[in-house]
Amino acid sequence: MKRIMVLFFAAASILVLAAGCEKNTASSGGQFTLYTWDEMFPQDILDGFEKDSGIKINYVHFDYDETMLTRLQSTGGGGYDLVIADDYIIEAAIAEELVQKLDKSRLANYGNINPVYQRQFYDPDDEYTVPYGAGVQTIVYNPETVKIPVDGYASLWDRSLVNSVGIIENYRVINGMALKVLGQSYNVEDLSLIRRAGDRLLELAPNIRLIRDDDLQDEIISGEISAAVMYTSQVTMAKMENPGLEVVFPREGIGFGIMAGFIPAKAPNPEAAYAFLNYILDPERGARCFEFLGYYSTYSASDPLISGEYRDFLTLPEGFNEDMEMIQNVGPEAEEVHSLIWTAFKAASGQQ
Repeated sequence: MKRIMVLFFAAASILVLAAGCEKNTASSGGQFTLYTWDEMFPQDILDGFEKDSGIKINYVHFDYDETMLTRLQSTGGGGYDLVIADDYIIEAAIAEELVQKLDKSRLANYGNINPVYQRQFYDPDDEYTVPYGAGVQTIVYNPETVKIPVDGYASLWDRSLVNSVGIIENYRVINGMALKVLGQSYNVEDLSLIRRAGDRLLELAPNIRLIRDDDLQDEIISGEISAAVMYTSQVTMAKMENPGLEVVFPREGIGFGIMAGFIPAKAPNPEAAYAFLNYILDPERGARCFEFLGYYSTYSASDPLISGEYRDFLTLPEGFNEDMEMIQNVGPEAEEVHSLIWTAFKAASGQQ
């Protein structure tokens, strides 16, 4: 899941929470090292935690998940107190025993997590992680320029949308979109089915105007494109700029990815990590974080507290929980076919 939305610095830990008799066992003082992407929290949340806990936050950020894993490997799971990263890389970190199991008795607010985002492939027994924001694959379109009903991915193949669709440059998301149109899973390993989806994707090429990761939301705001499949944070920015844009949860089913926090195996100050996690798991603070982050709320207790201007596109609509599927790691043969399909599709779209 890509970090597009501008978020923020910090994190920290150790405090006695005062919002409903919450208690932490962490002691005041010291330093807490948070390792994640830049700008992941509102500054007032970080400042508030530092003030309440007396802990100095050492905010260290990485650019790519792989960078994080390499550094964590080099320290044997030490050096950092809390890491927030993407689901697929967390699976690798857990497999390499770089992550410690959670003591949930230290997280009084743990029950605020939305169970939709738990027991997923990277942590099937919820032993290691606390979800923090989800990217949900939706369609955004301008009803002033799109004159057909849009209710799913298949709508993007309509001939009326020639040269007017923008998509992100994430081949598992876009190839997966074609798989969903065929009624298949994002994570199918059958190479013949993946190739069928590739053929279907080539039929979409005439409708593609842009394939781009950075600032794709600017193009639908300006009118350069009429419809798009974008990262969640881009959808948020587009809707905030133009509330008239429509967001569609595809009838073929929703794909999603999760960012989650974990405590490294040899964290110097795990007590601080627990305190910080519990702090942001508070419903009001969680709502504040997700409004700032621009990703879907992963705390059900925060959902009703998210302001009306964000709620429609930062919380899940009713009835979609059973149609959700995480995009997971696939085997090397399937990965190779996906890569070849993507190369051919970009060439057909004139976007090499």
